[in-house]
Amino acid sequence: MKLLLTSGGVRNKSIHDALLDLLGKPIGEATALCIPTAGYANPGGINRAWTFIAGGPQNECPMTELGWKSVGVLELSVLPSLDPELWTPAVRAADVLLVNGGDPLFLHHWVRESGLAALLPALDDTVWVGLSAGSMIMAPRIGEDFVGWRPPTGDDSTLGIVDFSIFPHLGHPGLPENHMGAAEKWAASLPGPSYAMDDDTAIKIVGDTVEVVSEGNWTFFD
Repeated sequence: MKLLLTSGGVRNKSIHDALLDLLGKPIGEATALCIPTAGYANPGGINRAWTFIAGGPQNECPMTELGWKSVGVLELSVLPSLDPELWTPAVRAADVLLVNGGDPLFLHHWVRESGLAALLPALDDTVWVGLSAGSMIMAPRIGEDFVGWRPPTGDDSTLGIVDFSIFPHLGHPGLPENHMGAAEKWAASLPGPSYAMDDDTAIKIVGDTVEVVSEGNWTFFD
């Protein structure tokens, strides 16, 4: 699986170009599935889930409205009640998974409970495009600062597909608590490396190659 881990979606040309490089073809020839699940665990999440799915001018975090050949909706919380044959072929056939922001531990819980986590290692050519929480869950841990919904395990562990953690929305005017001092304290609480990044920054991963793509501000904490 190839990863494009964003804080605020595909917001600028640099991130857009990185997505095209990962896809290996125009967006208009690529099929997408969007995953709104993370949004439901936050206040106003029902409306935010619809905004993510619908896209359009009201969406500050472009994902579904980029001009895909087709976009389907993959709601993870319903998948355990379905025969896997009803949804796994669509996941295998998709060029890209667009994964919404919201509560990272709620999203991580349903990625595992749905069976999607078990399928990910087989998706060699699929591009995972994360938005905020959709990027954070690729880390080994998210850090206690970002724990809202508490999973049955009680801890802040996530998928561990990459070896670093992500502090999103650095310096966002609507999130005054997401300042650099808070990011430094958060990073110091984690045992491994991490990135703090603003909404004009993304991290592109192919195999063992990690590349920061940015028209904004970011910091690496080793």
